[in-house]
Amino acid sequence: MKTPAFLAFAIFLPLVLPPSTLAAERPPNVIFFLVDDLGQRDIGCYGSSFYETPNLDRLAKEGALFTDAYAACPVCSPTRASLMSGQWPQRTGITDYIGAPMKPEQWKRNTKLLPAPYADRLALDSPTIAKSLKAAGYATFFAGKWHLGPEGWWPENQGFDINMGGNHGGGPYGGDKYFSPYGNPRLSDGPPGEHLPDRLARETAKFMESNQDKPFFAYFSFYSVHTPLMARADLKKKYEDKRARLGLEEKWGREEPRDVRLSQDHAVYAGMVEAMDLAVGTVLAKLDELGLRENTIVIFTSDNGGLSTSEGWPTSNLPLRGGKGWIYEGGIREPLLVRWPAVVKAGSVVNTPVSSPDFFPTLLEAAGEKPAAGQKLDGASLLPVLKGGNLPERALFWHYPHYGNQGGAPAAAVRRGDYKLIEWYEEDRVELFNVREDIGEQTNLAAAQPERVARLREELQAWRKDVGAKLPTPNPAYDPAKPDGRGAKRPGSDPKAGKNRPK
Repeated sequence: MKTPAFLAFAIFLPLVLPPSTLAAERPPNVIFFLVDDLGQRDIGCYGSSFYETPNLDRLAKEGALFTDAYAACPVCSPTRASLMSGQWPQRTGITDYIGAPMKPEQWKRNTKLLPAPYADRLALDSPTIAKSLKAAGYATFFAGKWHLGPEGWWPENQGFDINMGGNHGGGPYGGDKYFSPYGNPRLSDGPPGEHLPDRLARETAKFMESNQDKPFFAYFSFYSVHTPLMARADLKKKYEDKRARLGLEEKWGREEPRDVRLSQDHAVYAGMVEAMDLAVGTVLAKLDELGLRENTIVIFTSDNGGLSTSEGWPTSNLPLRGGKGWIYEGGIREPLLVRWPAVVKAGSVVNTPVSSPDFFPTLLEAAGEKPAAGQKLDGASLLPVLKGGNLPERALFWHYPHYGNQGGAPAAAVRRGDYKLIEWYEEDRVELFNVREDIGEQTNLAAAQPERVARLREELQAWRKDVGAKLPTPNPAYDPAKPDGRGAKRPGSDPKAGKNRPK
């Protein structure tokens, strides 16, 4: 019998349809942008009026913006380990940035406590999201900062097919740093003066084009906006002119024992933020060119809060308190944008508290996969939230038993509902804040709500036991008559004048 013409067309339809149509028949692609040291308030859609981020602002309009997204730690390596493993950093053993002193005999600062020991690499037998997606048939790609162990523990050893730039370093410290020559053992030099964010964006776009006919996982982990503070000359000039045109002046406050920047007006940092945004735009433009937008999950977030109390003091996290290295909201509350046109309603605003371990189970479920037998995932899949629903109320936890480089002291915290409890290990002191009503953490409710404090401390203690958290210990060499080393002078500061410092 002769086949009707319309049936014949239907039989051969899959062979002639463009990739954008075929994409719906396969698992979603994933593009994950992780920016280093970017504060929540450093992009326009979260309130910045000085830094310009049109690509991210557009991404927010096209997807979901999370108001209460958190990094698992106020410094980089632990958060990165949590993202890769889907576990709290304490289970991985990586609880400080890799490169910090690891043993008591290496500790030279005059502090009350000795930091807890930590692991300096993500174990090779650790499940990672790259390994899981690769096993599910995904092409996997890594670009940028890794900082999860020495050679032999780099991205290519943890499930990534291609590694462009990932090594042991916490920043672009070789060669000309943010400009070629890079001196990076996993990234060839480009033409003299080539800009690192642009190069990594083009490498990511190239990978996507080469793998457009199968599901891919592109993990673009920016070195930006980490120190050294270096911007393209044209962008630096743009923001110097903008600062002068707006008549902006630096404003300073105090987060003992450090000065804290209270204004966004740093021209070099602004140029770094815009260059990062342009790199995101390059990748998203390639996605559109390939016709893969509808079935691609795009995630954008950061690994800890912005630098406001150290290392150049380049940004302000207001109205959030503190910054990188602090357990206050400025150190852990992050931007999070998620676009997935096939699932996420454009322009959504999500108030559900979420954290770094949630990404692994989210992407696993989106790919139609399940955890391996016996695999421990601490996070929750965010698919119900992305589809417009809710998650059951749960607690989020932090445990940073270290002295960071930004002035913060060893501490732990738990958030349940609108309340966040902080335990400071030096004095066994607690603070309790309603972070929904008091996002700046200015009113300590601990004395007024002792029952809530007791419940949250008990929950935090039980969690520490469950994840095997290690605690700091008394420092036998501590001399209270000497400075503790947590204080630092900001660039150009006059400790006697206190210029532009709010009363």
